[in-house]
Amino acid sequence: QGRILEKTGLCSQITFGRYVRQGRKLGLDPKLFIQDLQFNEVPVRVYQPKATSDGPRRGILFFHGGGWVFGSLDTYEKVCRYLSRESDSVVVSVQYRLAPEHKYPAAYEDCLNATQHFLQHLQHYGVDPARVTVCGDSAGGNLAAAVSQTLAGSSDLPRLRAQILIYPGLQALDFNLPSYHQNRGVPLLFRERAAFFALLYLNGDALHMQEVLEGSHIPPDMRLKYRKWVSPDNIPEEFKVRGVKPLRSTDFIAEVYETVKRFCEPNLCPLLAEDSVVHQLPESFILTCEYDVLRDDGLLYKKRLEDNGVRVTWYHLEDGFHGIISLYDYCGFSFPSGKRGLDSVVNFLKSL
Repeated sequence: QGRILEKTGLCSQITFGRYVRQGRKLGLDPKLFIQDLQFNEVPVRVYQPKATSDGPRRGILFFHGGGWVFGSLDTYEKVCRYLSRESDSVVVSVQYRLAPEHKYPAAYEDCLNATQHFLQHLQHYGVDPARVTVCGDSAGGNLAAAVSQTLAGSSDLPRLRAQILIYPGLQALDFNLPSYHQNRGVPLLFRERAAFFALLYLNGDALHMQEVLEGSHIPPDMRLKYRKWVSPDNIPEEFKVRGVKPLRSTDFIAEVYETVKRFCEPNLCPLLAEDSVVHQLPESFILTCEYDVLRDDGLLYKKRLEDNGVRVTWYHLEDGFHGIISLYDYCGFSFPSGKRGLDSVVNFLKSL
């Protein structure tokens, strides 16, 4: 499939996909000041409630989803306005560089740089240094987790108050976890597409997609090392009732590993961070959807955080599917469970 896309002009497909998803320009918001700025040369959009406030507000850095390939400030305009208005917070939406034009670690570095800039200038936006949260959905959840890990050990900046990970993608070692098989053909994210996006972000191409899906891209000793964190054994039984295919073992292919070995870097796959990092992480909120190939990434990270003494609020949408939050008020169209998911995020923010 990856090769077909190469032949039919991958770039034109991505350009078209971005055009379709770009979102309409919205008018002024009676309750918010909205301005486009640059933080450390990274384009951002800042949403500030107009109402007067008793003291400094909480701040939220928002990293949008879209497989590191799609998405923009405009695509997530309604979501960010909603978060800012409903939780009475200053929201900074970050326009990181997209793959395949800009490969890893470009997106991660942009999110980190924008976050560091914001943390250094909080008083300018009337934000409380003790209440800054990183938040993202899907690929944005991956970026939020990576930024949170990087800042966990930093002493010269205000410590993040929390991380909010909405159906995040957190690893590329195993595309055969139960949720990958159960939901392999469920929109909006098919199993093949998950590997395709991860490879585009990593290398700018989707070569070796089949080998990665089969699992022949990771050496046996590394697979063993990470098994304590990335394994169906760590997923609660109730998530396996829809049937789990036992994985037939595949042969390791060294030359494939050579092209994807950075998948073992925590800045790309945060689920692989060492315990010494994980136990320093701030209070966390994780949202998962039942009908989502990435469900188990969220469940595995939840367990890792809890095992390391990090407080986790977990919200599971039994009837949810991947991408449901980004469809909030999409062309006047919304799923009740997407609204419930968004409101669960707002309620968590209000508790901070």
